[in-house]
Amino acid sequence: MPEISLIVLGGLILLLVSAIKILKEYERGVIFQLGKFWKVKGPGLILVIPGIQTMTKVDLRVIVMDVPTQDVISKDNVSVKVNAVVYFRIVDPEKAIIQVENVYEATSQLAQTTLRSVLGQHELDEMLSERDKLNADIQLILDEHTDAWGIKVTNVEIKHVDLDESMIRAIAAQAEAERSRRAKVIHAQGELQASRHLLEAAEQLSQQPQAMQLRYLQTLTQVADDGTNTIIFPLPLDLVAPLIGKVTPSMVSGKPPAAPAADRPPAPAQT
Repeated sequence: MPEISLIVLGGLILLLVSAIKILKEYERGVIFQLGKFWKVKGPGLILVIPGIQTMTKVDLRVIVMDVPTQDVISKDNVSVKVNAVVYFRIVDPEKAIIQVENVYEATSQLAQTTLRSVLGQHELDEMLSERDKLNADIQLILDEHTDAWGIKVTNVEIKHVDLDESMIRAIAAQAEAERSRRAKVIHAQGELQASRHLLEAAEQLSQQPQAMQLRYLQTLTQVADDGTNTIIFPLPLDLVAPLIGKVTPSMVSGKPPAAPAADRPPAPAQT
């Protein structure tokens, strides 16, 4: 009889030990009783009746899932290889266990198909320059589809967009042509602005001849500073016109100017 009591006591102890479960702060236990969902327990110490109840652990931490490289054909028929990373977490343990067989595999497959579908609707330039927008679009679609599984997709990041060697050379040539075009446009705009300013300056100088003469003399001073030995510079008539107007023909011929009629002696009378 004592042996039977010890056996029963040992069985009860083993039953109690097997019924005790300890869940961490980030874990929850989905309890099924006789095959039916009962409740979600945790964290801490919980009891699960062996043979009657079963428990499935669920991790509530953010999960980082690497999306395998996908072959994508862009809208402009360029073949690229793209991979990404998805950040998500389980917010409803009941749905994550009951609504889908393997929540991680289902999320991975959905991320792959969504990545190909979204990127295939955009051109290559958009894939390279508008990653933030594409990440947001993929994240929104994944979040909508996984909501029924009790999953919240917090972020999606496209990591790499790999191109063929020929496509890389073509993009480099296109970028070089674009830079050359911009340089020519900027140079033409500069020439246009300079011509407008020169026209305004010419109009201002034409209103004051003295200003034009001063500008001419200033140019002569600047040329003289170059250190050349001999400078041949054309002399515009406008510069010396005021001086020419004061020179009389007698000064040029060397003869004295004619006296006024009042100061001339009377002519001799003719007989």
